[in-house]
Amino acid sequence: MSLEELRKKIDEIDHQLVKLLNERARVVVEIGKLKSKAAKPVYAPEREKEVFGKITKANEGPLPNRCLIAIWRELMSGSFVLERPLRIGYLGPQGSFSHTAAMLKFGQSVEYEPLADIRSIFDEVSKGHCDLGLAPVENTMGGGVIETLDALVDSDVKVCAEVLMAIHHNLLGNCALEEVEKVYSKPEVFAQCRNWLSATFKEAKTIPVASTAKAAQLAAAEPKAAAIGSRIAAELYGLKIICENVEDHVNNVTRFLVISKEDAKPSGEDKTALVFSTADKPGALSDVLDVFKRYGINMTKVESRPSRKKQWEYYFFADILGHRTDKNVHEGLEESRKHCLQLSILGSFPKATELL
Repeated sequence: MSLEELRKKIDEIDHQLVKLLNERARVVVEIGKLKSKAAKPVYAPEREKEVFGKITKANEGPLPNRCLIAIWRELMSGSFVLERPLRIGYLGPQGSFSHTAAMLKFGQSVEYEPLADIRSIFDEVSKGHCDLGLAPVENTMGGGVIETLDALVDSDVKVCAEVLMAIHHNLLGNCALEEVEKVYSKPEVFAQCRNWLSATFKEAKTIPVASTAKAAQLAAAEPKAAAIGSRIAAELYGLKIICENVEDHVNNVTRFLVISKEDAKPSGEDKTALVFSTADKPGALSDVLDVFKRYGINMTKVESRPSRKKQWEYYFFADILGHRTDKNVHEGLEESRKHCLQLSILGSFPKATELL
C-alpha cells in the first residue's frame, strides 16, 4: 500500500476510535449516576488496577504495555470528569515533583490544587475540599518524610493508593551551559546532584530556594541563571532543558501516598499501612513481629518516629503485604493488638508494581 492509502486507513481507524470512545463515555456517565445515588467515591483504586491488568493481558502488540497504560490513564482521567469533577491536593507549587507525580497518576483532565505544606493536604481531604491528596512518604536517597508520617497519625484520612516515581533532575534555563552563572534549586536536590555540579561548574553559584518550582521561576527571570527541576517546571515557566538527568544516582525513587476518606477494596495484590506503639520493655517489638510470622504476614517496611506524647515513646510505621480484610491479615492484626499500646490501620491499597 502507498503512504496515502495507509494514512487513509489510519483516518478510518481514528474515526472508529472516536465513536467507540464516546460510546464508552456514555457508559461512564451512567456509572457516575449509579455511584452518586449510592454515595460511592469516583476514584476506585482496585478498579484502576483491574482495568490496567485486563488491558496488558489483552495486548498482543506492537504497542508496549507502558504506552497502552499511559493512554488509558488519560482516558480514565477524562472519565472522572464525566462522573464528577475530581480535585487532587498536592504539595505545591505548580511544577514540583509532587505535581508531576499527581499528573502521571491522574492525568490532565482532573482539577489540581497546589497546597503550601503536607499538613494542608491531609486537612483539605479531611474537610472534603479535595477528593484525594498526594503526599511524599519516602525517597530512596533521603529516607522517610517525617511530615507525612506525623500527619498520618493525627488525621482521620486513609491511604488508598501509592505511587512510585523515578526522580530525574534536569538543568533548566534559557542560556547555554557555558553561560550559566548561578543555579537555583532545593538543598536536597543540590545534595543529589553534588558530583555533577562540581564536575560541570567551576564558578557558578548554587543558590538554595524553597522548591524546584520556585527555582524555575527565578531562572526564567534571569538571562544567565539556571534551575535544577522537573520537565513540567520547564514547560510551566518557559525554560529549555539544558542538560537531562543530572542526578548522581540513577536509583532515585520517591514513593507517594494517595489519601482519601476511605481506603480501597481488595485488588488481589495489596498492601496495608499501619502504625503501632508498644510498651517500653525488652522484646515488645519482637512480640509483635512474632505474631506477624505466625500468621504469615510479610512486613515490607518498618520505621520509627517519636510519639511526641511521652518521652522516649515511639510509633512504628509498617507496611505489610495483603489487604486488611484478608483472613490472615485481619486475624494477625487482632492478635498483635494484645502486644501493643495502640495499633491503627492507616489503609489498605493496591500495591504499586511499576515506576511512573
